[in-house]
Amino acid sequence: MDGAGRPEAAAVPPSLLLALTFVSGLVDAAVFLGLERVFVANMTGNTAFLAFALAGADGLSAASSLLALGGFAGGAAAGGALRRGRPARRVFGPLVSVQALLVAAALAVWAAGGQRAVPVVLLGLAMGVQNAVVHRAAVPDLPTTVVTRALAGLAADPWGRGSLRRLGSVAVLFGGALAGAAATLRWGPGPALAAAVTVLACVAAAGGLAARQPGAAPARR
Repeated sequence: MDGAGRPEAAAVPPSLLLALTFVSGLVDAAVFLGLERVFVANMTGNTAFLAFALAGADGLSAASSLLALGGFAGGAAAGGALRRGRPARRVFGPLVSVQALLVAAALAVWAAGGQRAVPVVLLGLAMGVQNAVVHRAAVPDLPTTVVTRALAGLAADPWGRGSLRRLGSVAVLFGGALAGAAATLRWGPGPALAAAVTVLACVAAAGGLAARQPGAAPARR
C-alpha cells in the first residue's frame, strides 16, 4: 500500500512471495515438531492453540503460544516501521535479509543447546517481519503464511488467472511443511531452519536485483 492506503502495483515478483510461502511451511514444521507445539508463521492456528492450552489441553503451552504471538507482533511492528514511507521494491530485499538473520540466530541458539523459548521468539519475530513486507507487496492471493483465503477463492470463484496463484500458494506451503516435517522428524529442526536461511538469503538477493532493474515501479509516498 502507498502512503494513502492505495495498493502499490506489482511491487514484488510473485515468485519471491512463493519462496517465502515455502519458508513458512519449513519454519512452522521445524518449530511445531522440533521445538514447541506452536506455530510462528500461522497466527490463526497459534491463537487457537493458546485457547486450547488455556482450556487445559495436554501437550500445549499457553506461555509458548504467547511468546510466538508476541514475537510475531513485535516483528510485524518493527518491519512496518522500517518500510513506512519507502517503496516496497526497495525495502523487500533488506527486510528479508533481516528475516534471514533472525532465523539464523534461532538456528544458532538451538544448535548451542539454548532455551527453546529463545528460538520461538526469534522465529516469531522473523515471520512478523515477513508479514510486514508482504502486507505492502500488493500481490493478490499470496499472503505467504496462510492458505485459508486461497482455498476459499479456489472454491468460490470462477477459474481464472488468480486461481493459479492461489493453487501455487497452497501447493508451496504444503511442500514446505512436508519437507520441513520430514527433515525435522529425522534430524531435528536444524536442517529445516538451515534450509529456510538459505532460501531467505536467495530471496533477499533476488529482491535486491529486482529493485535495481530499470523497469522497477517508481516510489510512492
